[in-house]
Amino acid sequence: MTTRYFFDIHNGDGQMTDDVGMLISSKADLPREVARIMSDIARDELPYDEHRGIVTVKVRDGDGKSISVGSLTFTYEVTAD
Repeated sequence: MTTRYFFDIHNGDGQMTDDVGMLISSKADLPREVARIMSDIARDELPYDEHRGIVTVKVRDGDGKSISVGSLTFTYEVTAD
């Protein structure tokens, strides 16, 4: 049975609330979808000029209950000249 889940995103520019959601066939597929969302944001939206960024994805069920959260931290530091 497929269930609609909502993926709210915080990427440093404030929170973006997912009002549409996505049909997912199993809760076991949620980590893969959260990872896909985070990697897309890391590739396209992180402020690399600041050399750091955090992406957080909060998953809600159809009742609006928060059921999981994933986060990704990017840092870059020059260690030698």
